[in-house]
Amino acid sequence: MPSYARFQHADGIAFGLLNASRIDELRGGLFDPPVKTGRTFAIDDVQLLPPVVPPKIFAVGLNYKSHIGDRKTPVVPEIFYKPVSALQGQGGPIVLPPDAVDVHFEGELVVVAGAILRNASREEAEAAVFGVTCGNDVSDRNWQRGPGKDVQYWRAKGCDTFAPLGPYAVTGLKYGDLALQTKLNGEVVQEGRTSDLLFGVSEVLQFISRYVTISRGDAIFTGTPGSTRRMQPGDVVEVTIEGIGTLRNPVAAA
Repeated sequence: MPSYARFQHADGIAFGLLNASRIDELRGGLFDPPVKTGRTFAIDDVQLLPPVVPPKIFAVGLNYKSHIGDRKTPVVPEIFYKPVSALQGQGGPIVLPPDAVDVHFEGELVVVAGAILRNASREEAEAAVFGVTCGNDVSDRNWQRGPGKDVQYWRAKGCDTFAPLGPYAVTGLKYGDLALQTKLNGEVVQEGRTSDLLFGVSEVLQFISRYVTISRGDAIFTGTPGSTRRMQPGDVVEVTIEGIGTLRNPVAAA
């Protein structure tokens, strides 16, 4: 399956196609025809960036039964926003604000929209998926639902670096039943399959498009399985999804 990278090298930022341990540079952007420039770069010689810079970031809460626990099961997808300023790429640090006291990882499958959707049918929603990537919906539980709870998720989910994305956007992958695993300092802390989503990708896109137009390039975090736990500066969190790769980020103090 084609794996698209967005990366920074000595001459600037470019898109490319993964080719074993190298990246073949492409002309144009993510949604342009994949024409190679003839230049190739070793992965170790470039900085991988989020594979897409989305106009908007949507996310779904409580979308795995294993994550809901004793909370009420949603009857429709529970949608919220993360700001684009929260994006972080492969290897970049998740920076914890000084007054953040309970910041958790949330490993997730992320969908990249490849077409505009408004009042989409299920078939139109499915056809609009450009590709998928790994994401980490970093969340401060105190600001989300603890004693320091805010009215909105603007801090809990939206601090700078709270939306790691990558390493690649993979097209043509059958994303309906992929293994998802999160590790913290090498320990497996989350495991699930995308077949366990309460609301599947097409259903989520269809629902969002009833109320908000989905733009080409929008990223949609689809939910996290199982339990999460607090991260500390010095930790390393890795989100691995079958067929995509591993998104790896250290955790740092501000």
